[in-house]
Amino acid sequence: MLFPSDEPLRGPLQEFDFDTDEEEGDSPKAPIGKRKKSKQAERPLKIIPTASDASSDDSDASDDEERVTMANMEARSKALDARAAAEAELDAEELRGAQEDEEEDEDVDMDGEADEEGNMDAEPFHLPTAAEREEEKARGGPDLQVVQRRLRECVRVLEKFSKRAEKGRSRSEYTGQLMADIASYYGYNDFLVEKFFQLFPVAEAIEFFEANEVSRPVTIRTNTLRTRRRDLAQALVNRGVNLEPIGKWTNVGLQVFESSVPIGATPEYLAGHYMLQAASSLLPVIALSPQPNERVLDMASAPGGKTTHIAALLQNTGVVFANDANKARTKSLTANVHRLGCKNVVVCSYDGREFPKVMGGFDRVLLDAPCSGTGVISKDSSVKLNKSDRDFTLLSHLQKQLILCAIDSVSPESKTGGYLVYSTCSVTVDENEAVVDYALRKRPNVKLVDTGLSFGREGFTKYRGKTFNPSLNLTRRFYPHVHNMDGFFVSKFKVEKRTKAQSAPVDAEMKEPADEGVDKEESAGFDSEEDRPYLEGSLSVLLEDGCILTLLFLQRRNEGG
Repeated sequence: MLFPSDEPLRGPLQEFDFDTDEEEGDSPKAPIGKRKKSKQAERPLKIIPTASDASSDDSDASDDEERVTMANMEARSKALDARAAAEAELDAEELRGAQEDEEEDEDVDMDGEADEEGNMDAEPFHLPTAAEREEEKARGGPDLQVVQRRLRECVRVLEKFSKRAEKGRSRSEYTGQLMADIASYYGYNDFLVEKFFQLFPVAEAIEFFEANEVSRPVTIRTNTLRTRRRDLAQALVNRGVNLEPIGKWTNVGLQVFESSVPIGATPEYLAGHYMLQAASSLLPVIALSPQPNERVLDMASAPGGKTTHIAALLQNTGVVFANDANKARTKSLTANVHRLGCKNVVVCSYDGREFPKVMGGFDRVLLDAPCSGTGVISKDSSVKLNKSDRDFTLLSHLQKQLILCAIDSVSPESKTGGYLVYSTCSVTVDENEAVVDYALRKRPNVKLVDTGLSFGREGFTKYRGKTFNPSLNLTRRFYPHVHNMDGFFVSKFKVEKRTKAQSAPVDAEMKEPADEGVDKEESAGFDSEEDRPYLEGSLSVLLEDGCILTLLFLQRRNEGG
């Protein structure tokens, strides 16, 4: 289901105009499946034909018509009213017919299911019992067609449970069977299937799982430090690349449909004219909106797509500190910085939680935090099986630490900035709204502001009995089945000066009763003893953009920094 403000990448393809005088021909219409003939099939395509649309036959007929005068005006008005009433009756009749057809289909579906040729199945749908499921497993699992039909029927029943469910069967039985079939059909573990099911209605959840099986469109970002988008598009078209602008929300993105040459090895790519970059990764930098001559920190920057985008928006003025905790990944970061001609970038490798001590006073900070990668499953299918509740607990703990450090790294006295953008390539609430709500409670001098993104769904303000800060509706969520881009979350903070009233309770933070599921940290540092179980418990998780990285959980206090 698309929202009016959502602007997906999919849709009819339009030819990219490169100042040619050629007129675009009529595109062939897509084939239409079998359907009932509409009662409005004979209506004119245009409600109000213009003079330019009139044919010679129309002109002959119009000559016979009387001119509108005071004498015939009332009669002509009545005729128009009668025509409008007839059309309204036709609409109502068609609506009633559609409702009757739907009721008939429901009755038919309860007795059996029609195949592609319209023949009815001999056996109606039956939800298997626990014993039948055990027998099915003993036989080696269900047939693929059986699973497909069961998925379809369970979704249909859950949409109107009171009318379509078998007598004596509960909703939880249908839901449990549906989740079990999704896990086996799409290859997820049971935990992740249940987690995704809590995010969407039943029918939309199926759309989400299905979208994760399809690759996202190939997109590139124009490097405005070296070229213009129009010039780049023309050069690539001349090399046999079929492309067009992504959308109105970005003036540097191009979507590649097909290419006769490797898109990552063209002379333009090697010369740094563009960066292969997912459309969703453009969103955090657009929300950050860096201004020339500012000091900007990219806290988790490798491989450099967002860093070089920031440098381009700064027009090589100011300075960008590109940090990544994994020193090995800074090699690719440095290579991209050089290739794209970014002269205002400083590459460094620190644990992001050390940045308030290492350096601060930034005008803007971008934290594209380490996450589970549940938004980029189409790129990394290993996420389907290797994620557990423990991973989300560890990640959310790390994200809460990083976001507090990022807030403390922003200068509230900045004349042009004072902003932080927090983003993840995850769709789970644990890593997104819960972390943002935690930051708002722990840092009373920050507030959420509009991201400036013209599309995307609003973040959750209520989720499974939890109530978050009402301002979380300013955050934005992006889904593969809605926007045809990787799952993403974007939020933007404004950091203001601390008042005395806000600063006073800081020393008493550790004395407050702990909130459920929330770790208590001090304003500038963290309790090593409290963090020890987390630091010793895991050495690697999925990080930024779905890549498998190694987290250096270093206890710098014990190791001397």
